[in-house]
Amino acid sequence: KNTKKNQTTSMAQQQQQPVTEYLYKILVVGDIGTGKTSIIKRYVHNIFSGSYKSTIGVDFALKVLKWDNNIVIRLQLWDIAGQERFGNMTRVYYKEAVGALVVFDITRPPTFDAVQKWKSDIEHKVFLPDERPIPCVLLANKCDLANAINKSPEEMNGYCAENGFVGWFETSAKDNRNIEEAVKFLVEKILENHVEMNQTQNPDTLNLSDGG
Repeated sequence: KNTKKNQTTSMAQQQQQPVTEYLYKILVVGDIGTGKTSIIKRYVHNIFSGSYKSTIGVDFALKVLKWDNNIVIRLQLWDIAGQERFGNMTRVYYKEAVGALVVFDITRPPTFDAVQKWKSDIEHKVFLPDERPIPCVLLANKCDLANAINKSPEEMNGYCAENGFVGWFETSAKDNRNIEEAVKFLVEKILENHVEMNQTQNPDTLNLSDGG
């Protein structure tokens, strides 16, 4: 009996692999009132509030993902206030980020016009360790509203290709639409970058967050 028990224990130990933990800082940016805070609250706490309170400066929330049996990812979601746009402080806020969600309000065209400026601001202030831009996903938020100005997939695909976004999603914090999918898509891109960099650098190097 003892021999059989020892064999079982040995097999279990062989099957168990060490769990690797990553800490990823993700920026959530966009003009004031686009729903950045609501998106984060829905994603992290699964709550939605109809009352609006403007973010002052910067705030962040933590979400822990059990990605698979061997990987745990801790996401720091940094909520950058819309009125901080393109100020000197954004360089400090952006530091060490490895991905970004750029949000616009699908009912307000000026917030879409501002997307390029947010994207450019990110590109000039933060980079991956190999100097490539961090992956950015575009969120067309508030798609639940009746006055939403929907853009065709072809138009959005073309816009993302022209402006360096890795993808886009129509989202609604109120209806909990596509938020988890958008973040998962961004994390997949971050992991792909991680693997590529580890292939060209020291394989023991796990630190992605050394942005400029």
